[in-house]
Amino acid sequence: MKIAVIGAGAIGGLVAGYLKQKGNDVALVAHADSVAAIRRDGLHIAGVRHEVSVRIDVTDHLACSPDLTILATKSQDLDDCMRYHAPCMKTGLVLTTQNGVRADEIVAQYIPRLNIVSSIVMFGATRLKPGRIMHNFEGDWIIGKPFSPNDATVATIAGVLDQAFPTVVSDTISGMKYLKLFVNANNCIPGILGVSMQEAFADEKVCAISIALWKEGLAVVNTAGIKLASLPDFPLERLMKLTAMPLREAAKIFSGIMVNLSKAPLYGSILQSIKRGKQSEIDFINGEFVLLARTFKTVAPLHEKVVVMVHEVERTNKFFSKDELLRSVNQFVPEGVL
Repeated sequence: MKIAVIGAGAIGGLVAGYLKQKGNDVALVAHADSVAAIRRDGLHIAGVRHEVSVRIDVTDHLACSPDLTILATKSQDLDDCMRYHAPCMKTGLVLTTQNGVRADEIVAQYIPRLNIVSSIVMFGATRLKPGRIMHNFEGDWIIGKPFSPNDATVATIAGVLDQAFPTVVSDTISGMKYLKLFVNANNCIPGILGVSMQEAFADEKVCAISIALWKEGLAVVNTAGIKLASLPDFPLERLMKLTAMPLREAAKIFSGIMVNLSKAPLYGSILQSIKRGKQSEIDFINGEFVLLARTFKTVAPLHEKVVVMVHEVERTNKFFSKDELLRSVNQFVPEGVL
């Protein structure tokens, strides 16, 4: 199977490196700075596994018709990516990896729906600089067809991806992707503060904001009639239990989970984009709850507030202090908690 990975950031670099290490025919499509660095020095991965250094074909355009194209760009870059590369994807399968729930519909504007396989990434990584990736923590790779029943092609892809990460085939990929929105909903906090997840969520008051985001998001999803489905490493029961607890108690538990996610600093997708001077995917994560709320005639003021704050950081390149964050969202969190 000829595999192309578009995007040499944290996830794209990680999966391309691991798949190439296992002997697969992999080509990496990247921006010019990454192309130059990887051609010169190779692709290097450090972190929770042994260090990996591989030589890999890398270019700035998709030059052939791969059997499988793995789209590892950010959600906000996906439309431009498809506009440029879609002519080379007409015959092969295309795997989306983006956070949020809109990627499959964006890709379906350019290629046949039956060729699209959706996926959810539960492992974590950080792009340190072009060609250098930190693998922060392990996790499953969940795949499934979003527009048709799973078939033999999905099983074939699972067999290939399983060489890099434990791969799970799901018949409820849509409900899982909506639950993953909750997993990613706290990425906005490091993006607002400009610190690692471990540093941000060591503070239980900051963790209370995340639980409040979950509570508000759950109310919106319930109003919209969306059925959530458990993820292998994040069962729906965990979300339901934490959101049903008193806020301070849930925040304490949440803090313990987050500070132990990774030994190496973990920054989250939103802060990684901001640090690179790029637009973040906030509109596809917390912004999705805002959009759902408007569509179903309800409100999501806390999600709306953090979206505005992240966009302000993007625009000004100035992070908020912890006190500024707490003051800004205090009115949307139960009185006295912050």
